[in-house]
Amino acid sequence: MQTAADADDAATLLAAVPAGRRVALVDPRFVGHVHALRLGLTDPRFAAATVPGALTAQPEARGALLRALRRTTAAAGAGAPDTDPVPDDRTVPGRIAVALEAEGTAVKRPELGSLTATVPTDGGARATAESARAEVDDEAVRLRSAVKAHDGFFTTFAISPYSRYIARWCARRGLTPNQVTTASLITALIAAGAAATGTRGGYVAAGILLLFSFVLDCTDGQLARYSLQYSTMGAWLDATFDRAKEYAYYAGLAIGAVRGGDDVWVLALGAMVLQACRHVVDFSFNEANHDAVANTSPTAALSDKLDSVGWTVWARRMIVLPIGERWAMIAVLTALTTPRIVFYALLIGCSLAACYTTAGRLLRSLTRRASRTDRAAQALADLADSGPLAQGVAAVAPGLRGAFTAPAVALLGTLVMIGGALFLPYGSWLTVAAAAVYVVLSGLAVARPLKGALDWLVPPFFRAAEYVTILVLAARSDAPHAVPAAFGLISAVAYHHYDTVYRIRGGTGAPPQWLVRTIGGHEGRTALVAVLAAVLTHAAGFTTALTALAVAVALVVLVESIRFWVSSSAPAVHDEGELA
Repeated sequence: MQTAADADDAATLLAAVPAGRRVALVDPRFVGHVHALRLGLTDPRFAAATVPGALTAQPEARGALLRALRRTTAAAGAGAPDTDPVPDDRTVPGRIAVALEAEGTAVKRPELGSLTATVPTDGGARATAESARAEVDDEAVRLRSAVKAHDGFFTTFAISPYSRYIARWCARRGLTPNQVTTASLITALIAAGAAATGTRGGYVAAGILLLFSFVLDCTDGQLARYSLQYSTMGAWLDATFDRAKEYAYYAGLAIGAVRGGDDVWVLALGAMVLQACRHVVDFSFNEANHDAVANTSPTAALSDKLDSVGWTVWARRMIVLPIGERWAMIAVLTALTTPRIVFYALLIGCSLAACYTTAGRLLRSLTRRASRTDRAAQALADLADSGPLAQGVAAVAPGLRGAFTAPAVALLGTLVMIGGALFLPYGSWLTVAAAAVYVVLSGLAVARPLKGALDWLVPPFFRAAEYVTILVLAARSDAPHAVPAAFGLISAVAYHHYDTVYRIRGGTGAPPQWLVRTIGGHEGRTALVAVLAAVLTHAAGFTTALTALAVAVALVVLVESIRFWVSSSAPAVHDEGELA
């Protein structure tokens, strides 16, 4: 920390700071809470940020900061003291923030709420500011703000009242959110191992450990908000570990059930497929409407009206069976019942939740008048995960879709593919023919930009077609352990799809096209599995082929994903939402 005599001296001092460091300007007359300064000056997600009397710039905004400071100095006169009575945009940091925005640099202004941040210009104003600062407990505000504003009922009332204090305990001992996230993953994996024992004691231990893993899962985000430790690695870990924990636990339950004489692998895989398809519905709808223009939906207005009635908010949050409620249900049922009952409850609960949320999204889409942007259309195209086969069809036949809409074509292809897998004789080459039809229809569905009111349904239809086809063909085969192998394959593919979502959310776009081409796209993988089922009918080779495909896909997507998320180009995403 250095004290500048005037604005000109401040420019000189800032220019001398090494280029890779964050810098900050704070008016010496600043009066306010420490956490107000912390919010304004230490959040790594923003290139530039300001609160009244203070301004910070990350390395990428340093050049713009220096230019703005020198312009401000020239306009005010070098060395001129800053004594204007308005504390925000007439202090040196305030003027520079305005100048930065005029130049095109986004400047974040965090909401301070009851926190004080001001620059008094006389003794009376200083006394008033100091009194306001004394009336608000800085630490209490910081603890409250560590908790997400829109959590589920179970998380809000059963976890957050004490997990925030665990987060503070971790912060005071120098623990990072990534370390807590990793501890949550390890705990969940131990829980899955306990479930895999197939004993009542193992199931009870698994339920307890799963709940503890969820407490840590809440704590890592609260720690990130409490200490403002947002990071690229944290974004990747947080985005993927929840799914890894849940699906590993499903596998543990399935293994434990087999040891107890009950094969529930099909149910475990069905629960995973249903959960992944629910998520892609959420992702696609949100991306399609992320920046929609002229949104006028009566359904959305009704939803807002219902949100004004307290009990309906919690009821609607519980209906969608978010992660807190879902994990609590899984933990309790694991301890008290059997894996089969756990999966039945999951399938029923998630199906009802999926019907509720999808119906609401359909109503909103049909009743709103909105124009989709090019960005939204590109996001949906990326979420579709079309490979070289579908892209080839789309390139040569963009006008063949005719009067049919994209979701209608995608739905038709999905029904053909799943129907063929379900009802045609297992191993028949007619299933391969159905896959060929699916490839053509998939290409036609994405032949035009996805800007229609219901075009956000295209990626969910594709996910359902691929995942359900793999599930059905594995379940119908006589190959030993084919369903567990299919579980591994869908897990690897689902990871790729979640990775795509979080790259888009971070504003960096989808994974590179070479990756999509290498792993075949949804239609290529679906067709390949259909061919393998026909060629390796009733043979253990089908399991081997599914396993090899799972390993190959996992290696490619994991290596590329890790490379991206630890690179300098990865976004400091911090997901404030909660996956259903």
